[in-house]
Amino acid sequence: MWKNLMVMIIIAIGGFYAIPNLFGEDHAVQVVATRGAEVTASTQSAVNDVLVSKGIAVKRSELENGQLLVRVGNGEEQLLAKEAIAEALGDKFTVALNLAPATPEWLEAMGGSPMKLGLDLRGGVHFLMEVDMGEAVRKMTEAKVADFRTDLRAERIRYAGIRNGARGIEIKFRDAETLANAERFLKSRSADMVFTDRSTGSDYFLVANPSDVYLKQIKEEALQQNITTLRNRVNELGVAEPVVQRQGAERIIVELPGVQDTARAKEILSATASIEFHMVDQNADVQAAASGRVPAGSELYQRREGGPVVLKKAVMLTGDHIQGAQPSYDEYSRPQVSINLDSKGGSIFSNVTKDNIGNPMATLFIEYKDTGEKNADGSVKMKKIEEVISVATIQARLGRNFVITGLGHAESQNLALLLRAGALIAPVYIVEERTIGPSLGAENIENGMQAMIWGMAVVLLFMLVYYRGFGLIANLALTANLVMVVGVMSMIPGAVLTLPGIAGMVLTVGMAVDGNVLIYERIREELRNGRSIQQAIHEGYGNAFSTIADANITTFMTALILFAVGTGAVKGFAVTLMIGIATSMFTSIVGTRSIVNAIWGGKRVKKLSI
Repeated sequence: MWKNLMVMIIIAIGGFYAIPNLFGEDHAVQVVATRGAEVTASTQSAVNDVLVSKGIAVKRSELENGQLLVRVGNGEEQLLAKEAIAEALGDKFTVALNLAPATPEWLEAMGGSPMKLGLDLRGGVHFLMEVDMGEAVRKMTEAKVADFRTDLRAERIRYAGIRNGARGIEIKFRDAETLANAERFLKSRSADMVFTDRSTGSDYFLVANPSDVYLKQIKEEALQQNITTLRNRVNELGVAEPVVQRQGAERIIVELPGVQDTARAKEILSATASIEFHMVDQNADVQAAASGRVPAGSELYQRREGGPVVLKKAVMLTGDHIQGAQPSYDEYSRPQVSINLDSKGGSIFSNVTKDNIGNPMATLFIEYKDTGEKNADGSVKMKKIEEVISVATIQARLGRNFVITGLGHAESQNLALLLRAGALIAPVYIVEERTIGPSLGAENIENGMQAMIWGMAVVLLFMLVYYRGFGLIANLALTANLVMVVGVMSMIPGAVLTLPGIAGMVLTVGMAVDGNVLIYERIREELRNGRSIQQAIHEGYGNAFSTIADANITTFMTALILFAVGTGAVKGFAVTLMIGIATSMFTSIVGTRSIVNAIWGGKRVKKLSI
């Protein structure tokens, strides 16, 4: 009895989680706030009013996690709704087309959701992005310039000047003895740099350049950090099941399923930016700086909320040292952002803030946007946008943990998102873009379903004709197996169904009856050897199990290797195949045995329908 109950419960659970896939998807419009705005209940009400005034019926309007999703009736209304909402809300909001699961709310509340579809089935956009490695190296050398200044001052070695020149980092000294002392000291502190004496006559120069190994390491770290940052940013901005992976030494592939317009995708990717902390130059005359008279060592920037501010050029800290950022409130319920740095960042920040207590510090947000133009070398021309998103006073010496104050509620939420997702070590630009329309995805699904239906129909017919009553039981198990595959795929958060995944499901249909064929043939063999019907059934299931297990385990191991070393479509095929093997073993051995026992077990049977 307990085995029968187990079979029924497991199949029922698989069936329950497979049900959401029957409801399809609704055409929807997604609204996300940008640049300090916030999607609130009043925004939701305004959007609904706009659509009603345009005669567009709203099926459902959902406000969750700072995003608004409005479901409409069809694709034509979806396009009209997007235009109307974008016109009404202005440029502080991003309005995008979307497809939302039409799962009933009661089913969603119980954890039911449809399978995630890959780019080839759902439609979406594909980008090939290239990392600006020259900028990564430049930022490294700028950091080294600051380090050299600090180290030489701490060691009391006098220098005439340090700058990043065409030959590398050039350090000027007044005499050869000081140069030799500095070279010995810097070599002991910076083993990854190559130092060369470039003195000529009375000009004493020490030039530093990164070693080949260090240069390769910088580029590898830039690529890996940018991959992590892009993945975090896309996840934070709510794109379902994105694909972000490297290609070669300098390029990254980004695939965003379900995003139907390239403009929306570029808007998401343009949010990938850098964060820097600078001290405010309090001695500078802002009005004079605005007219062009900027003090040496400082630079004029614009604040996001409007108005100029003069910051010192020296970078206190970059965002790549930030490990965590969460919006919170102080004791007076005022919004703030709690920052957590890594150990190196905490040490740097502690040293630079101890002498600046009571002085204002600015957070500089740097964005790189595609201008649509080309440089002389054929690369994409990028526009650098810099704006100060917050200015706060340093209240005490800061370490690994500190807070940024002086923000509004929406501003603190957005800043925490940007800092939490990380900063790009170097800008990236799009070298190739491709859009896969939802109609092509629907055609792929239709073709895949046709292949599955016809393949399953042939298998069902063969089993029914060849094994009769036992064939009907095998067919029931095969149907349950397919339902369970869909259910398990829907239950696993990271599982994505791709076109090769459908191929894996079709293959599972053919493989799932292998176990039943082995069992049934063994039963026939036992009957021919003179065994009783009950003995033949018992021996058939018992003796065939080891053969079925061996065959399926070896196939499962192969699929596991495919999953471990494969990417994209190969991984999708492997996931579906592994799930299909596990469920087919359950249905073909345990499931059919339960039905056979219920019909023929413990009874005097003269003839089996096999």
